[in-house]
Amino acid sequence: MRVVGLDIGEVRTGVAVSDPEERVANPITVLDTKRLLADPRPLRELVRESDVGMLVVGLPLTMAGEEGPQARRVRELGDRLADLLRLPVEYADERLSSAEAQRVLRAAGRTEREQRGIADMIAAALLLQTWLDARGRQERPHD
Repeated sequence: MRVVGLDIGEVRTGVAVSDPEERVANPITVLDTKRLLADPRPLRELVRESDVGMLVVGLPLTMAGEEGPQARRVRELGDRLADLLRLPVEYADERLSSAEAQRVLRAAGRTEREQRGIADMIAAALLLQTWLDARGRQERPHD
């Protein structure tokens, strides 16, 4: 089964998809958040074409690990998308994933302008990969 990772921001939503073995997260695209909520067809089509069975949504916790207003907003949006797509959803701590994505892109020589949008799908891939790695460790505790 493939898993979709979403990094839902105020303006853009980064999208990543796992491989069928749930080992590797791949950045796929960036969607306009407001358009996505008004018309989830592009995400629905991606879910259908990729045979996705679950959503993982990045939860922007505070540095203390608590849910603030932004995390509550993302949880509401994630629940809404999960209902629209008829998929189960899990939430993953995405603290610093956007900052890490920007760091990776800067190291690759991308300007700030070039990073717009790309950073969102890289952040989605980073949070999904972290979730996949943690899940894999739980399923294979003796590796």
